[in-house]
Amino acid sequence: MALLEIRDFHKSFGKTEVLKGIDLTVGKGETLAVIGSSGSGKTTLLRCLNFLVTPDRGRMYLDGKLLFDAGDAKKLKEDELRERRLHFGLVFQNFNLFPQYTVKENLCLAPKLRMREDPEMKDRAKRAAFLSELDEKAEGLLRKVGLSDRGGAYPCELSGGQQQRVAIARALALSPDILCFDEPTSALDPELTAEVLKVMRSLAADRMTMIVVTHEMSFAAEAADRILFMDRGAVEFDGPSSAAFGPGCTSERLRAFIGSVSGGERPAGHETA
Repeated sequence: MALLEIRDFHKSFGKTEVLKGIDLTVGKGETLAVIGSSGSGKTTLLRCLNFLVTPDRGRMYLDGKLLFDAGDAKKLKEDELRERRLHFGLVFQNFNLFPQYTVKENLCLAPKLRMREDPEMKDRAKRAAFLSELDEKAEGLLRKVGLSDRGGAYPCELSGGQQQRVAIARALALSPDILCFDEPTSALDPELTAEVLKVMRSLAADRMTMIVVTHEMSFAAEAADRILFMDRGAVEFDGPSSAAFGPGCTSERLRAFIGSVSGGERPAGHETA
C-alpha cells in the first residue's frame, strides 16, 4: 500500500488551469523527484500537498486513510488544517528562518508552540521531560545536517547552504511522515548546493520519504527512486529513475527536457541489472 496517494487533483487560478487531474502515489521510504519546466505546476502540486493551496477537485490519502477531500474543504477549520499539515515537512527555496532566534531556537520553536496547545503539558514534570527530549532531538538533527557546532549562531551568521541545512533540520523536528522540498538549491551557488544535496542524499539513503521538486538532474538521477515529469499541468512521465534517464526513455518531451537542463548530457542514474 502506498504511503501517499493523490487522486485527480485539479487547480485553477482564474481562467488558468495549473493542475489538470494529477494522480500520484508515493511509497514509504521512497524518494520522488518532481521535474519539469517553470510553470508546469510542480510547486502548486507541492503546496496543495502541504495544505497551503486548496485543490478545486481531488482527494488525498495517507497510509490508506482519507486526509483531504476537495468536496469537504470548506468545512475544515484552521486547527484541523494545522494538524494535517504536520504530516508533511516543507523546505522552501529561501530558507524562511526566523532571524531573531538562534539555530537551535529555530528548530525548537514549532514543537514548543505545539506543546503549549497540549493540555497534558500543563503538568510540570511532563513539560520538563518534553523540553529535555526536544533539546536532545535538536542536537541530533544538527549533527545529522553537519551543523552540530552552530546551534547558538543566528541565521545571519551562516552561509546560504548552512541556512538551508538548518531549514531541513527544522522541517524534520516535527517528525513528518513525508519531507517535501521546493527547489531547495535554487538560491545557492554550486559549492553550497553540494552541501545541501549531500544532506538530501543522506536522507534518501536512510529511506526518509521525500518529494523533491528540483532542477538538479544529477540528484534526481542518482538519489531518486522515481521521477514524476510534469508538463503543462499534467503528468507526462511517472516511472523509475533508471527508465527516465536511461537510453530507452519512452517520453520524447522528457528526453528533450533533460537534455536542455543538463546541457545535452544525460546524468547517470541508478544502475540496472
